[in-house]
Amino acid sequence: MSTQVDYIEYVCEQIRNTGNIRYRKMFGEYMVYLNDKPLFLVCDNTVYVKMYDEIKELMDDTAKGYPYNGAKLHYILDIDNRDFSEDVIRRIEPLLEYPKPKRRK
Repeated sequence: MSTQVDYIEYVCEQIRNTGNIRYRKMFGEYMVYLNDKPLFLVCDNTVYVKMYDEIKELMDDTAKGYPYNGAKLHYILDIDNRDFSEDVIRRIEPLLEYPKPKRRK
């Protein structure tokens, strides 16, 4: 089951106060960006967060999962809890990096 468009729009609405939020479809699922930096993977209507040390204390007791085959283990974010989601974003935002430009041949 792939992520529904109305779910990805709900995810973005929940975190709209954290900065410039957008999403992009990738391989049938979605990447959510904060100020043009990759923030969350959204696969099968589930929000996945990279396992940063800076959020370990917040998220260590939460569910974990793999967004796709071959991926590293991620935290699963309860996007319905807006305050918690915004707290997670505030902690990881300084760690986010801009995507590397693709080389042109």
